[in-house]
Amino acid sequence: MPENTSTPASCLPVLRSMYAELTKAEQKIADFILEHSADVIHMTISELAEAAASADATIFRLSKKLGFTGFQGLKIALAGDLFSPLESVDREVDPHDSVESFPQKIFHNITEGLQDTLKILDYQELQKAIDALSATKHLSIYGSGGSAIIAADIEHRFMRFGIPVRAYSDPHMQLTSAILLKPGDVVIAVSHSGANIDVLNSVELAKKSAATIIAITSYMKSPLSLAADISLHGMAREIRYRSEAMASRLIHLAIVDLLYTGIMLKNPNQFIENMNKVRLAISSRRL
Repeated sequence: MPENTSTPASCLPVLRSMYAELTKAEQKIADFILEHSADVIHMTISELAEAAASADATIFRLSKKLGFTGFQGLKIALAGDLFSPLESVDREVDPHDSVESFPQKIFHNITEGLQDTLKILDYQELQKAIDALSATKHLSIYGSGGSAIIAADIEHRFMRFGIPVRAYSDPHMQLTSAILLKPGDVVIAVSHSGANIDVLNSVELAKKSAATIIAITSYMKSPLSLAADISLHGMAREIRYRSEAMASRLIHLAIVDLLYTGIMLKNPNQFIENMNKVRLAISSRRL
């Protein structure tokens, strides 16, 4: 059939209409999506592959055959089939919420996400990340879109440890950074979905340079988690197909706080000395 030139607005009607044209492997995935639509929008491509006893590549191929750019596009369209436009943005609020009520819902969502993260936090992985960061002589941070904000925060704060550190949001700059890394260098890759292609490509290149990869993401079985040497996961109670994550952003910043504090406690004297130098340097910029 000819290649699609526009992205379908819906998933389920397209899936049903094209079902007979799919391969047996693709029909197996289609059956799972049709039977478990509400669950699929909460899954990563790896989680769907495991649940449907299939492969990531087959799911990606099915998504492209249906006219989507990838699995994320399929999930967004699937969510549109299941929820109203407002629900697809945030299912916690509705148009009738007052200015006194919707902040309570948002803050409750964030609080529960932080508590969930604490429950699933892997302390061994956290310690490995702190040790790797404490020993490195060079730190690069990769993040795109909303995760670029997290990357910039890491750069700003980790400069105080006195090591060369830089955040990269541009894909070309990420690749350039990755190819020039050396053994002992560390990369922190930040991605809510753990499926950002640009970040994944940069991480793969950084691994070939023998750098240590630390992932900060919301999904334990995401491609980024599987590719990283060390994975730190945040649990955000939000609709996972959303491209603009709210609670996850704050949860990822909380994970950064853990890394920052862990390094500080590992080298308190050096940190205090560096902070005194920084405070003295910026004091002249204040009234």
